[in-house]
Amino acid sequence: MLSARSLFQEILDDDESFRLFCSIAASGESQGGWENARIAALVPDGERGLAPKITRHGADEDKHGRIFQALLRKRGLTPVPVPPDTDYTMILERHGIGLAHDRLRDRQPLTVEDIVTYLAHSRVTEQRASEQMNLLRRHFADHPDVGRAVRMISGDEDNHLAYCHEELLRFAAAGHGPAIRRTLRACALAEIRVYRDVSLAVMAHMGRVLGWPRGRSVLLAAGIHAVYAYERAGGWRRMVSLRMPERRDALGGPAAAASEFA
Repeated sequence: MLSARSLFQEILDDDESFRLFCSIAASGESQGGWENARIAALVPDGERGLAPKITRHGADEDKHGRIFQALLRKRGLTPVPVPPDTDYTMILERHGIGLAHDRLRDRQPLTVEDIVTYLAHSRVTEQRASEQMNLLRRHFADHPDVGRAVRMISGDEDNHLAYCHEELLRFAAAGHGPAIRRTLRACALAEIRVYRDVSLAVMAHMGRVLGWPRGRSVLLAAGIHAVYAYERAGGWRRMVSLRMPERRDALGGPAAAASEFA
């Protein structure tokens, strides 16, 4: 029977598919770490109190990248180049979602509107990350090889999502509500298309690595299209709602170390 658990187990059991999976994940996390570090450095003077939290967000993403690299090393594997059609972060940027890398390379401070854009983009993408890691945690939290990594990354993604909710609500109370709603909607509708396309690309690459029969690849592609149809019909709305999280000040301290994976 084809399920999320059996699919990931198959990817986990094969060195080449695991190598591709970890390489894609490590690359995306490292890009997120760089982006957050640049945003923290460019926070406008009136919002400098946010800088330590953005720095913590970036440190968590960097840590996740190191964790995926460590998982490869433990199996005696090295990273592979990430296929461009699986690069979720860069494809989102090309669709104009979030802050452009050219802007982040500039030395000019960001505006409050830029920070709102960053937080709205993060609220959408962290929803996706939190859901994906919760799925893996349900099935693989006790796995001897990846269990600790899954638990740590899942907890971090939940913290990131809580932080985005709390900070966006603060900005909404300060009068940025209409801009937040517009940006969240645009980000969510773009993200679900990008996620569909990247998912199709990842499964195509995995199918070639693992030698899947055409029927299985067609079935997986149909499932991905079905998820997109649900999200386009209204499922995207879960990505734009805001509520005060139970976990307040979720990024108020230093990032947990990843030394156990080294």
